Amino acid sequence: MVRKMSVPPMELVDYDGPGTQMCAVMDAIGEISVRRALIPEPKEGEVRVKVKWVGICGSDVEVFRGAREPEFISYPTRLGHEVAGVIDQVGPNVIGVKKGDHVALRYVWGAFAEYVVCTPFSLKVLPKELPLIEGSLIEVLPGIIHAAELGDISPNKNVLITGQGVSGLVMTQVIHMFSPRNLVVTDLFDEKLALARKYGATHTYKIPHEHADTMDIVGADFPDGFDVVIPCLLEGAGMVDAINAAAQNGRIVMYGCIGTCHKPVDFFKVHKKRLDILSTEPKRDIDNRRYFDEGLRLVLDGLVNTEEMITHVVPLAEVARAFQLRNEHKGDTIHVMIDCEVK
Repeated sequence: MVRKMSVPPMELVDYDGPGTQMCAVMDAIGEISVRRALIPEPKEGEVRVKVKWVGICGSDVEVFRGAREPEFISYPTRLGHEVAGVIDQVGPNVIGVKKGDHVALRYVWGAFAEYVVCTPFSLKVLPKELPLIEGSLIEVLPGIIHAAELGDISPNKNVLITGQGVSGLVMTQVIHMFSPRNLVVTDLFDEKLALARKYGATHTYKIPHEHADTMDIVGADFPDGFDVVIPCLLEGAGMVDAINAAAQNGRIVMYGCIGTCHKPVDFFKVHKKRLDILSTEPKRDIDNRRYFDEGLRLVLDGLVNTEEMITHVVPLAEVARAFQLRNEHKGDTIHVMIDCEVK
């Protein structure tokens, strides 16, 4: 079975002292607090990472808003998975990685904390000359590169990306390298569309409100729809819009829109258009590792910018304020980073 995202164990305590650390706990919908927990020790086959940076992902925001179903998440819970830090302790029978290595993490949830433990599978060693703050977003690149490959993009195809949040902006940079005929992106905010144009979008469209039908906005220029549609929105209802925007024999790659959909889905339209709908998480562990390597290489080669979209940096002690910032729908709030290094 392919490995899935895991939440490393963390024992909460009601005191502050040696051997304890600060961590964040989502107590209930819209409520996140700073708590104390024991600093974990790595077991056999594990390493401990002193966390430096964790980005607030859209999936974290969905949990904060209560937009995920109970079978996905229950409260209280811990969040945070866009992680960069430094290995500070190595457990028995771990080879290759070592204390002092700078690393990005993937498939580890619950990292709004000073320390987490994980296995080497979840690590990607970073060059020490790469600023750690630029390393945390490498976590999103495996799914994005896989999405681009699943799209089967070629120079004769028109591609639509809906949403230019953090992942959407990284997606635009990657899809641009697949050389589509037209790369069309949509968003609610001018600031994000400006970055999208810088990153290679050939057409950008400002959506008047979150419930607007994309084809009402772009249909005059692309009346036949799009060969490849990649939704990078949070809400599951964006899939209804994606189906409407897809061309005959088109393909929808579900990078986003994995939240709950409360709109009816017209599966006859899927059948009539002969659409393919694909999910994006790699299905084999070896692929996950390969995409991790490729993602880091794109950043190191200067082809993907993971730093420019960072708009706010907030200390772990103020994580509640950081979530309030990230939850606001504004053009000047794109990526909020939590600094987990407690001075």
